[in-house]
Formats: sequence, structure tokens, C-alpha cells
Amino acid sequence: MKFLVVDDEQDVEMLFRQKFRKEIRKGLVEIEFAFSGDEAIEILKSNDPPEVVYIFSDINMPGMSGLELLEKVTEEFPNIKVSMISAYGDQDNYNRAIESGAKAFFTKPIDFNSLKEEVYQHIDE
Repeated sequence: MKFLVVDDEQDVEMLFRQKFRKEIRKGLVEIEFAFSGDEAIEILKSNDPPEVVYIFSDINMPGMSGLELLEKVTEEFPNIKVSMISAYGDQDNYNRAIESGAKAFFTKPIDFNSLKEEVYQHIDE
């Protein structure tokens, strides 16, 4: 299962690779990273159909926000699941994300046990 992490903070890559190292080693997951919404769309369009089955995106990013990315992905790639990540657990962002089709909403610092549960639900599909 390949998933895409979209966050303008590049240190997030090391964190995700560390937290999923066992799953990566076992070949259960493959993680790709994009540091902007535009880069994420480029990655998705680079393979037809896209190899990515799940996206975890930060909401607050320069340029295309995570919510704008969510809308594009939902429209152009309806089979890809998207969950949102935010440093702010405010109700407005949560409501907008869920109403726009997000599968889950995580706040920073990320509870990787909850995030892994979300991933594992889709590995077995």
C-alpha cells in the first residue's frame, strides 16, 4: 500500500519514516512525500492510475492549502482516501475537512497509534 504525506515541513518525512520503519521494512507500506499541494497533484498524475491509495495532508501550507488539495483529489481521484493533519484542532477546520470528504482528522503532534489504525484498516481491503 502506497501512501502520500503532504506537508510543507520537511522534517515530517523523517518522523513518518521512523514511525513506520517496521511496516516499510516488511513491505506493508510505501511512503512518498510531497512538500506542497501542487507537488502532490504532480505525483498523483505521474502514474495512470495513481499508485497512491491514501493521502495524509497538512491543512495549513503555502500555496494550495490541504483543504484545496482535498477537494481536487476528491474530484479528480475519487478512489484515493484523504485524511487531514493540522497543528490546530479547531472545530472549523475539522468540519470543513470532514464535509469535504476527509476520512479522518489528526492534530499535531500526531498520535501515530491512531494514524496507524487508520492505515491498517485499509491495508486489508
